[in-house]
Amino acid sequence: MAIDKEKIRQAVRLFLEGIGEDPNREGLKETPERVARMWEEFEEKRDFDFKLFEEFGAYNEMVLVKDITVYSLCEHHLLPFFGKAHIAYIPDGIICGLSKLVRTVRAFSLRPQVQERLTNEIADFLNEQLNPKGVAVVLEMEHLCMSMRGVMSPGHLTITSALRGLFLNDLRTREEFLKLIGKISL
Repeated sequence: MAIDKEKIRQAVRLFLEGIGEDPNREGLKETPERVARMWEEFEEKRDFDFKLFEEFGAYNEMVLVKDITVYSLCEHHLLPFFGKAHIAYIPDGIICGLSKLVRTVRAFSLRPQVQERLTNEIADFLNEQLNPKGVAVVLEMEHLCMSMRGVMSPGHLTITSALRGLFLNDLRTREEFLKLIGKISL
């Protein structure tokens, strides 16, 4: 999908007028262009090369990257939600560059989204690309649509998980993952 910067600029101007602001005042006159550039930047960061390494195929223990910073926008209110992602997989002959796990999170989060879908999209993508023995994704997010509107109660974390393969079917593997990310103590 291509970004239509002109439509974004027009929409932001209309939005500002709709909430009673003057889009021509000093602090706001560049806002439509800034928002359009921001969405263009997000679109550029969604594409990346998911490099695989088969020469390290003998490694068959858990690979975990935790505390990945995540920012996204609630598709219901267009307010941010943010927090941490924890991703693990158990290779089956193929590994990926560690930065690719972070890039995967970013690629799926830089668009209007719901946390539950985001969690599943990350897990499904990694499962498809790596064909591992298992994938685990946990997201811990604060939603500003709960913190600054509606219930107006900041500081709550919503935790979602998506488990595939051994992480779903093997209790010891799941417990090891949860222990490593600090969600249970054994």
